[in-house]
Amino acid sequence: MSQVRCALTIAGTDPSGGAGIQADLKTFQELKTYGMSVITSVVAQNTTGVRSVEHMPLSMIEDQLDAVIEDMPIHAVKTGMIASKQMMELIVKKLEKVDAPYVMDPVMVATSGDSLINEEGRSFLRQYLLPLTTVATPNIPEAEFLTGLSITTEEDMKGAAEYLVHEYDVDAALIKGGHLKGQAIDFLYDGKKMHSYAAERIDTKNTHGTGCTYAAAIAAYLGRGYPLPEAVKKAKAFVTAAISKSFELGKGNGPTNHWAIREIKERKVTHES
Repeated sequence: MSQVRCALTIAGTDPSGGAGIQADLKTFQELKTYGMSVITSVVAQNTTGVRSVEHMPLSMIEDQLDAVIEDMPIHAVKTGMIASKQMMELIVKKLEKVDAPYVMDPVMVATSGDSLINEEGRSFLRQYLLPLTTVATPNIPEAEFLTGLSITTEEDMKGAAEYLVHEYDVDAALIKGGHLKGQAIDFLYDGKKMHSYAAERIDTKNTHGTGCTYAAAIAAYLGRGYPLPEAVKKAKAFVTAAISKSFELGKGNGPTNHWAIREIKERKVTHES
């Protein structure tokens, strides 16, 4: 049996290279994981925003999924942009047959503010896709939509994580605190314990693709066998390093630096549970 660990990302594209499928594959590669991808939508975007979106036909998405599932080992799955209910129905059917940790980045709005998922798709995601996940990784606006709660404090973040686990049968929820002030603190609730992960807040506008990168890093570490709390800690260190060495590229929110971890061997993350 091959010792190579393999992770599959199911998401949309970013031709500017900072987010989506491209960010996921870069992250997998940096974390010694063989990356595979299924494209749901081709997104014409860059650091300033989304210009247009072309969704893949369902038959093409299914063919891509079958091509990977029937031929390759899958040790972790990560999903990003899944724009419609019909796509989600197909992905649910396929993922039920895959025995691997599943990380959901519930991509709804780009960093630029552009909507990436329709209303029907958001509702289906809550009802049918969330219960399949090992861990969901919403930021605060996404968590507010998923839960219907107002999130303005760290206690609110904890409450939202607990709500997602208990109301939608998610194994674990990681609420990311990038939209608050102070330390960059995230809360992971696994149904039993509340874990916190704190790191320095980097003063930069170059955060294009951070959510994709963080979730992909968690998937890579889970696929390599790390327990979830440790996988999140290592992924937090990875994305913090990537932000700290982000690129001044483009005219908007520049991309993170996926090879920064090579230069910064260990980024301090405080983990409490």
